[in-house]
Amino acid sequence: MHVPSVSVAGVPDPIPDDLHVLDVREQLEWDHGHIDGAQHIPLSELGQRSDEVPRDKQLLVVCAIGGRSAQVVAWLARNGLDAVNLEGGLMEWAGSGRPMVSETGNPPQVV
Repeated sequence: MHVPSVSVAGVPDPIPDDLHVLDVREQLEWDHGHIDGAQHIPLSELGQRSDEVPRDKQLLVVCAIGGRSAQVVAWLARNGLDAVNLEGGLMEWAGSGRPMVSETGNPPQVV
């Protein structure tokens, strides 16, 4: 199945209100750095928490390098949601100098 994807350069800056960022990494990864305003639902919890995912916006799904998020985009698309995968994940996002925030009190980083 083809997974819709977008490069970091293809994501508007700032992120518009009609684009919802869904981060599917684990808690430790999230705590060290994530996109400000993103929703955090780890891949392992998505099945039980899928009702928390907005259905009225396009979803930009992110993980560290794009593998887990691609799986999630395929699943969301099969369930009728408009979702795209961030190519290269947050490694590419951070490498492109796009802003991130941290929950640790330290500068944000992708772990």
